[in-house]
Amino acid sequence: MTTTRRNTGTENSTGGGGLQVRSGPLVSAAALVGVGGLIALVGIAIGGFHLLSAVRQWVSEMEVPPSELAKQKLAQAKAAAAAAGAAGADAWQNAPADSRAPVS
Repeated sequence: MTTTRRNTGTENSTGGGGLQVRSGPLVSAAALVGVGGLIALVGIAIGGFHLLSAVRQWVSEMEVPPSELAKQKLAQAKAAAAAAGAAGADAWQNAPADSRAPVS
C-alpha cells in the first residue's frame, strides 16, 4: 500500500513545486505602501491649501478683480474684431476694379 502526501503549501520544500513566498515581508511591504500613500495625501492636502490661500491673497490684492478684467478684455476684443471686419470689408469693396480680377 502506498501513501500519498498532500502538499498544502505551508511547508518549505526544495522540490520543483510552485512559487514559495513568505507572507511576512509582503505584509510589511503593503503596510509601508499604505503609510507612504497616507503621507503623500497629507502632503498634497497641505500644499493645496497653501496654494489656494496664496491665490486668494493675490486676487484680493489686485486693483481690478479678475471678473471685471475679463469683461474689459472681452469688450476690447469685440471692438477690435468689429473694426477689423469693417476695415477689411471697406478695403475689399473700395479696391480698384482691376485688382479684383482673377489671376490666371
